[in-house]
Amino acid sequence: MCGRYVVAYDPQTLVSGFSVTRVVPFPKRWNVAPQSPVPVVRETPEGERVVELMRWGLVPHWARDPAIGHKLNNARAEGLFDKPSFRQAARRRRCLLPASGFYEWQATPAGKQPWYVTPAAPGELFAMAGLFEAWRPSEDADWLLSCCIVTTAANALMAPIHDRMPVMLERAQWDAWLDRRRQDPAEIAPLLAPSAPETMRAWPVSKAVNRAGNDGPALIEPSARTD
Repeated sequence: MCGRYVVAYDPQTLVSGFSVTRVVPFPKRWNVAPQSPVPVVRETPEGERVVELMRWGLVPHWARDPAIGHKLNNARAEGLFDKPSFRQAARRRRCLLPASGFYEWQATPAGKQPWYVTPAAPGELFAMAGLFEAWRPSEDADWLLSCCIVTTAANALMAPIHDRMPVMLERAQWDAWLDRRRQDPAEIAPLLAPSAPETMRAWPVSKAVNRAGNDGPALIEPSARTD
């Protein structure tokens, strides 16, 4: 799973890094929690690649109550095209969630130890595979854009920390993932494999990240393990 992550870059980074034509302003954050607005890269029906803010926690278009989004922060790659909450978005509404890194919690005898996971190459960004939806309670109401992160089995680096991790897409895979014309699961499913462990690095951090209200670059500083 992925329950917190870091957005420590400015909008212009996405313009150059993801070749987007339109981007909305957003603040740097070192402890992004579910239900927060997050920058998302998607492709419009006209083929334009843009960055929009969406609420983290997917609200399917058929939902009666948007509170369902509290339970849909992540979508497991296994069965992605079969589950009612995700199957339509997996075919037609895929996106990328750029991240400087993410947190995961390791079970230890002393309690859960948070780790920070970031790209191995300094300055690079993760491109986490995501799904998005547009929902509104009535025809005259504003649209709510929401998203979730697709997860897969842990790779060799992540396995000692947690059994799940976000799907990290390489640059060469972005076009295929964002392409709205690709709707065949047989074409999309191969993109959902765990990324190579050498593409990332990880270290333990302070338990201050446990509190969603805490923020700032100090949260990603290495910390002594408590086990």
